[in-house]
Amino acid sequence: MKELLIGKRVDVLDKGWIELVDLMPHPDSDVTGDLAIVNAARVSFLGESKGPERDKKLLFYLLRHRHTSPFEMVEFKFRVRAPLVTWWQWVRHRTWNMNAQSGRYTPFQENDFYVPDPWRKQSADNKQASEGTLESAESDELTRKLLAHYDEGFRLYAEALDKGVSKEMARLFLPGFSVYYTWVTKIDAHNLMHFLRLRMARDAQYEIRAYAAAIYEHFFKPALPWTAEAFRKYILQIDS
Repeated sequence: MKELLIGKRVDVLDKGWIELVDLMPHPDSDVTGDLAIVNAARVSFLGESKGPERDKKLLFYLLRHRHTSPFEMVEFKFRVRAPLVTWWQWVRHRTWNMNAQSGRYTPFQENDFYVPDPWRKQSADNKQASEGTLESAESDELTRKLLAHYDEGFRLYAEALDKGVSKEMARLFLPGFSVYYTWVTKIDAHNLMHFLRLRMARDAQYEIRAYAAAIYEHFFKPALPWTAEAFRKYILQIDS
């Protein structure tokens, strides 16, 4: 299963994606991620696996009682393409190691912009959240205007480049919050669970919730089935 995970790419939003670049422990080690966690917990006693039943019981005990350091022994490395409006929230989790595409070196493409569908309404009782959607006619009109805005911004960006303006300045014409960037990013399983707990929550912004759900369903659960089961039982249930 893990052999199939490395290199797997999952589409997110309209033009985004997330891809697993690497995993520790690597599949070639023949040690599952769940077992690596158990072995790390038993290192105090110089012990390792005691069979699936006892190993799983120990892992559940660790997470239930918040003995989290063994979960730091598993790491995920991703390549992610996401709009800047998503990255602004992602980088607040300072436990991720990140390196991003630079608009100073790499020119943007004409379709590198996020187009939401549908348009969400402002929540009446939460200043930073949305709730419900606009009628389809209103939503279609806003989408047409947004695409026209993108077309004009990119036209001016390309014109500035043609005139010899540096890429770092020409990008000022681009609609900033919607432009897609590609990042390489890495995190351990303990801190990834904290990220997932917050960003899979119903009150998280839809865009980052979509990426969190993709990580959980397509990478976290297959790589760490015992940990995912314990996470669902003890972390999401307690904090929901």
